[in-house]
Amino acid sequence: MFEEAETGQEADMPANIIKDPDWWRGAVIYQIYPRSFNDTNGDGIGDLNGVTERMDYIASLGVDAIWLSPFFTSPMDDFGYDVSDYEDVDPMFGTLADFDRMTSAAHKRGLKVMIDLVISHTSDQHPWFKESRSSKDNAKADWYVWADAKPDGTPPTNWLSIFGGPAWEWDSRRCQYYMHNFLTSQPDLNFHNAEVQSAVLSAARFWLDRGVDGFRLDTVNFYFHDAEFRDNPPLSADEMPSTVDPTNPYGYQDHIYDKTRPENLEFLEKFRALLDKYPGATSVGEIGADGQAVELTASYTEENRRIHMAYSFDLLTPQHSAPYIRRIVEEMNEGIGSGWASWALSNHDVNRVGSRWGDGLDLQKFAPLETALCASLRGTPCLYQGEELGLTQADVPFEKLQDPYGIRFWPEYKGRDGCRTPMPWVKDNAHAGFSEEDPWLPVAPEHREQAAFEQDKDPNSILNRNRAFYAWRQNHVPMKKGDMTFIDSPGETLVFTRSHKGETVLCAFNLANTEETITLSGLQLENLNAPGFSGSIDGSTISLGGLDAAFARVLS
Repeated sequence: MFEEAETGQEADMPANIIKDPDWWRGAVIYQIYPRSFNDTNGDGIGDLNGVTERMDYIASLGVDAIWLSPFFTSPMDDFGYDVSDYEDVDPMFGTLADFDRMTSAAHKRGLKVMIDLVISHTSDQHPWFKESRSSKDNAKADWYVWADAKPDGTPPTNWLSIFGGPAWEWDSRRCQYYMHNFLTSQPDLNFHNAEVQSAVLSAARFWLDRGVDGFRLDTVNFYFHDAEFRDNPPLSADEMPSTVDPTNPYGYQDHIYDKTRPENLEFLEKFRALLDKYPGATSVGEIGADGQAVELTASYTEENRRIHMAYSFDLLTPQHSAPYIRRIVEEMNEGIGSGWASWALSNHDVNRVGSRWGDGLDLQKFAPLETALCASLRGTPCLYQGEELGLTQADVPFEKLQDPYGIRFWPEYKGRDGCRTPMPWVKDNAHAGFSEEDPWLPVAPEHREQAAFEQDKDPNSILNRNRAFYAWRQNHVPMKKGDMTFIDSPGETLVFTRSHKGETVLCAFNLANTEETITLSGLQLENLNAPGFSGSIDGSTISLGGLDAAFARVLS
């Protein structure tokens, strides 16, 4: 169904790719983790030419855009989320010319290109930080978050790092502490400094001028800290969200002073003003804030003022009952105002949904069901590489772990390596066609059975069912841009409508293994025969098999 792309210079972007400035609203975004996608130079690490080589495969999925996790110059302490040069490609991924070829190859196929922009912090190897830490009176002395110790030598606040321990590291050069929300080698930028804001906006402009169509903004609510350095209050036991990891003390605090500060809104308006200078450019922010997802998504994505869309971790949890999903989505729809959400069920930071939600279920049924569900919600769906194949979480032994987060909290928490293992392309190959050499993380043996080129041959595979559904979805505008209303339904079912400009599509999902019949009084339905699903519709009655779905046009 697809052919490998050439890696030479491609044609310019088709004219129709920028016609709709709202292209992002309801678009399917395919997340690529470049280290693990496709290795073309034999070093065991994926690269940009590897993405170009597989561009026809990506286009065959029926997605609208790609989002690439960081490929900037970096010491790779956190695998690219510790940037040491915002305006260059790390040699392990290729060159700027390779990036340009990849972008051109995507645009030739009608695909938009979004890249990860990590601006809440840098690497401690970034020239900015090297200068900042050299003295208290250099030109960049105030570019990072520095603070004096308390009189007893302890850190200035009780703020904690997500990766464990205090969010402060002592620096013997300045005899001060610097703040780091993540690794000690990831110092936080000081967004209270106008020069810092200008510098990161300049980095964004560099890539926009190079042809990117938008950004995924890492930790978008972490940019500002409390200028008064006040301590975070504790959370009581009944205030702690169910998603808190008991092995990590970070979740014990109410993080009102070390992130999600009100000053962030003004900066996001500056960021949006920059994007608006580039027709069709878009942005999606990652919000890490338990209990505030709806409020922050509404304010951060206020229409025409700030970023375009945002996602939280509320569906990236172990909880997945139909009532839970309905509550999360309904609260977002009711509270988002003029804003726009993005939804993901898997990404590079959490266990794959095939294991997290699909454990014990038939993946041949579950995997297409979960991708269809995500793509049917009001918002913009993100599909993480391998999710289209139904990949499950890989079990990476401790001695092969790479993730510092997992190494720190092993064995209670095994880190993020299990969702970052190499993409399987062929079945009969030790490294699944990802590389000719030992890859940076081992290929899960069970993933070879789900290899992309193998599934491509089977019209009923998970891959081809996902392709067919996305192609069908493209022809139903309410599924992309429509309003959403839930309808009460029994058991582990979800029923809702998507309505746009007088057309209404009803979506019904059965998340259980057992059959379910749903009668909807007052509605007349016409089956839309969505590919890959066998739910039947008779008048106002929907019959669903286990792990099945049905889609209908609402006639009255």
